[in-house]
Amino acid sequence: MRSTIRYVLGRLAGAAILLVVYSFGIYSLLALAPGDPVRLLLGTLPATPETLEAIRALYNLDDPFLTQYWNWLYNAAHFDLGQSVLTGQGVSSAIAERAGITAQLGALTFAITMIVGIPLGMAAGLKRGRLLDRVVSQAAMISVSAPSFAVGILLIIVFAGQLNWLPAIGGGSGGMDRLAHLILPAAALSTAAIALVVRYTRTAVIEVAGQDYIVAARARGLKPSRILFAYVLRNSLVPVITAAGVVLSFVMVGAVVVEATFALPGLGSLLVTAVQQKDLPVVQGVTLVMAATIFLINLLTDLAYLFVDPRIAVNGDSR
Repeated sequence: MRSTIRYVLGRLAGAAILLVVYSFGIYSLLALAPGDPVRLLLGTLPATPETLEAIRALYNLDDPFLTQYWNWLYNAAHFDLGQSVLTGQGVSSAIAERAGITAQLGALTFAITMIVGIPLGMAAGLKRGRLLDRVVSQAAMISVSAPSFAVGILLIIVFAGQLNWLPAIGGGSGGMDRLAHLILPAAALSTAAIALVVRYTRTAVIEVAGQDYIVAARARGLKPSRILFAYVLRNSLVPVITAAGVVLSFVMVGAVVVEATFALPGLGSLLVTAVQQKDLPVVQGVTLVMAATIFLINLLTDLAYLFVDPRIAVNGDSR
């Protein structure tokens, strides 16, 4: 029990430290960028003397850099990420409005990836070296090399343009309409992710299937289905959980491109728009939220190992 608590506390402390370091890097973008920070914060607004003075006062630009960072970090810890220079809207409010559709896209992508990827990976691992294994492995190699935006454009042309089965752009109005609008983006985003899960699962199944206890189970005459689910799948869960964590992180990063391709009003498109319009507070806020989400995903992945194999807390990370 004590080892488990130490393991959890160690992971929490590590995630907190990494997030603080990452937040420092995000905030430093303002100081590292060439030119006057006030001009950068102005974005495309007219640079009148009154506006320049207001921006300088709003962001405490006359204070030392570390003082500015501490104030920003303190406010961020209290869910205050500043204001958009262009719209005047709170960055936290803008993120809250957009986070829902990104979360829905991520959930649908994750579901598609795991439902398709795990069975294909298991089938390829159990049929190692045979035709099915070669076909699945080659397909995974091709799909992992395909850019999400290119796959998205192809899906739009085929399923929205030629077949007219699904909508091409926008987030829909909710319910089934929202689901219809998310199917193509989720399919584009899950293409490379499925290949990743297939490779992780296939490798794990091949390793587990060759263990002595699997051979012994077959010798005892156990049903193949019981061997598959009670022995092979159960003992392959740690690599599969690793793949699941990587997939969720990949979804957060890939959403930036996919949401822009399908004009989804999520965090990805908000970030792209903020970069184009040089709205630095929004860029900093969205980037920090995405980083915090990825750190949280990694933390939950680490904690999931304890549920699958409690020995990890004693022996350390077994990945």
